[in-house]
Amino acid sequence: MAARGDKIEKIIARMQTRISEGQYYEAQQQTRVIAARHIKAANWPAAIDILYNVAQALLKAGQGGSGGDLAIFLVDVYTQASLKPDATSRGRILTCLRLFSADEPTRKKFITESIAWSSKFGEYPAGDPELHHVVGSLYADEHDPYDAERHLLTGTKDSAAVLGRLEYTWYTQDDAHTAPLYAARAVLPYLLVANVRAANESFRVFTTALLADNPGLATQDASSHSADARIFPSLPLVNFLTLLLLAVQRGSPELYRQLTKQYANQLREAESWKDALETIAEMYFHIQRPRQSNPLFDMMGSLFGGGAGGGGSGAKANKKIDAPPAEGLD
Repeated sequence: MAARGDKIEKIIARMQTRISEGQYYEAQQQTRVIAARHIKAANWPAAIDILYNVAQALLKAGQGGSGGDLAIFLVDVYTQASLKPDATSRGRILTCLRLFSADEPTRKKFITESIAWSSKFGEYPAGDPELHHVVGSLYADEHDPYDAERHLLTGTKDSAAVLGRLEYTWYTQDDAHTAPLYAARAVLPYLLVANVRAANESFRVFTTALLADNPGLATQDASSHSADARIFPSLPLVNFLTLLLLAVQRGSPELYRQLTKQYANQLREAESWKDALETIAEMYFHIQRPRQSNPLFDMMGSLFGGGAGGGGSGAKANKKIDAPPAEGLD
């Protein structure tokens, strides 16, 4: 084993020397050939070691295309070897990821392939949360909100604060009255994936920043025997989100109905929330979504005396969604 280790070290050192001499393409191609030979022999550790180290060297040399190609090859070897995500395998990916420049085209494919590998061989169907968190944080630092949101929503417990700050930073580039629209971009999706804790944390981070930057913003404290809330008289939809988060923890259908009735006029201005709120009403309050009327099915139902739902859009819309387990609400 020691001799094999020495041999691999010599191969890596030889490739690194070629990179230092500017022979980037040669180093990339020879590394692929050598790695393929070890893959054919199912010597996964050797192939991984070579690809990982040479990919790093190329990325550090500013050769994103060649380094990215070997980094993607590394993930392919993980998949062929059925390697599970752990601290070591994940660490190699994150080390390479941080060496990519933001504008390197191969980075996107490397991220996609890494998440797919972690989804296939890890315990999380959506992909490894730590990978999602680091990728999302990277996109947030680069002011790429759409990609950041997608990854942070399935990240770790630390992702909620990053997403709350991202949405607030994004909001500061818009008009003052749009605050609830940006806050909701974190709150509603987190509720839809049954992560109530993250929804509350992202909202707390957002509103804390809002108050810090606007010390003159009028607020009122509202307290009950079970919870405290801060009300913003000039931002009614922010208040709606505050009360929605409290209502979710209570799970009372009547409370939700009262809330949506009280803010009905304001909610008409947030039409994009409609589908999300209907799903949240089902998940947490067992309020069925309004049946989508289909005139043809309605007519057939009246003609033949049957219901209109048999396999139509109404049946799908009325499918019950179970509420998340109680431990997700603390």
